Amino acid sequence: MAEIIQRDGTWAFDGTTVRITPGLHRSVPLFRQTYGEITVPLEAVAGVVYEPERRRGRLRLRLREGADPLLQATGGRLPDAADPYRLLVDIDRSGVAEYVAEEIRHALLLDQIPKDPTKAYLLPGPPVPVSVRSSDGTVSFDGAQVRIDWADTSERVKRATGPRIVAVGDLVQVEWLPNTGYEDGFMRFVTRETVFSKLPPEKDPYALDLWGSTRRDLLTALVATAVTSRLPHPSARGEGEGDGGFRDRPPGASRIPPPADHHDVLLRRLRELGQLHREGVLTDEEFTMTKAAVLRGFR
Repeated sequence: MAEIIQRDGTWAFDGTTVRITPGLHRSVPLFRQTYGEITVPLEAVAGVVYEPERRRGRLRLRLREGADPLLQATGGRLPDAADPYRLLVDIDRSGVAEYVAEEIRHALLLDQIPKDPTKAYLLPGPPVPVSVRSSDGTVSFDGAQVRIDWADTSERVKRATGPRIVAVGDLVQVEWLPNTGYEDGFMRFVTRETVFSKLPPEKDPYALDLWGSTRRDLLTALVATAVTSRLPHPSARGEGEGDGGFRDRPPGASRIPPPADHHDVLLRRLRELGQLHREGVLTDEEFTMTKAAVLRGFR
């Protein structure tokens, strides 16, 4: 077995799998510690590289496109420190890191593992149920449905509609963008009815607006990954590369054609907003802004 143990974590390769265990040191991001140990089958690996630097080096594992629901859900947007497929290596252990990388490369060559995209997920993603408390509310997933319970600080238009519950069968995809501390992030659950919604995340009852603790908001990627792993694989949808082909599209964009009753859905949303306005739940300004966002969906 080839193994390297560092403060950042441990990588162990037994010839068929790469077992990645996060370190327990306080410098290891909460996301990696919460995501836990990852067992990567060799057939999911596209390559591995060791990048030496003056003080510390890095081991990087590259997975085949479509093999991992975590990479699919996050679209390459995880911060480097939170990336479980990256290991910081002390300079005096560079020889061990090179040995581990060479052993993995040799096995890939020996087993003739292809580098082309996979047709199914080869990693399972996080177990369910999973629940995360974010700045905009608590999102939970039990394997069958997503539930969002809004926080007291959520926009009133969201709190007025009550908890949002969405069945997996109604979902098209999950859009996720991390809260960087400089710019807000979001996690949006896209259904066939809302696929062309133009509502901003802070007003969208199917989206969590991530604006608080970057450390805790990053945990929403756990839910995004768990849901993504239970949606049709990108190859079945004919999507593009890596992130399902959505990375270069604006939020809410999709190749899925609009449903026949798309305008009916928007009209129902307008009626709901009008009712909330008449009841005094929404102010004139809130009603005007949200109404304008819904009307843009008719274009």
